[in-house]
Amino acid sequence: MTEALAYVGLGANLGDARAVLTAAYVELQKLPGTRGHRCSPWFRSAPIDSTGPDYLNAVASFDTTLSPQALLDALQRIELAHGRERPYRNAPRTLDLDVLLYGERSISTPTLTVPHPRLHERAFVLWPLAALAPDLVIPGRGPISALLPSVAGQALEPAD
Repeated sequence: MTEALAYVGLGANLGDARAVLTAAYVELQKLPGTRGHRCSPWFRSAPIDSTGPDYLNAVASFDTTLSPQALLDALQRIELAHGRERPYRNAPRTLDLDVLLYGERSISTPTLTVPHPRLHERAFVLWPLAALAPDLVIPGRGPISALLPSVAGQALEPAD
C-alpha cells in the first residue's frame, strides 16, 4: 500500500473530554504504519443538530500506509475503548474520530465517505484543518481558505 496523508477529526463532549482526546491522540501515534503525527490546537464549539455540553475538537494529521478502511476500523476500536456508544445520530459522545481526508482520494463505500461529507460545513473541522494545513485543497470543494468564510457565523473558540 502506498503512503497517504490522512486527516482525522477528534471530538468529545462527555466526561473529561480533554483527557480522552489527549489519550486518543497518543493512541493514534501508536497505530502501525503511521508516522509524522501532528495535532491542531484545541477548539470549543456548541453541538450542531444536537444537545448537550460544548464539544472539544481538534484535527490530527499523519502519513499512513493503512488502507482507508483499516484506518477507519482502527479509529472505531479507539472509540470503543473510550466508551463510545451510538444510540442515535448526533448523540453526545465520549469520543468521536472521523476520517476527514485520505490523501487526495475521494472514497464512497457503505462504511466510509472521504472527504468527510460535512467537513466543508463545520467550523470545528475547517479551522483546525486550516491551522495544520493553511494551503490545503479539499478534493471536490477547493482551497480551505475559500471555505472558511462560509462557516464564519458558527461559534468556535480556542480552548485553553
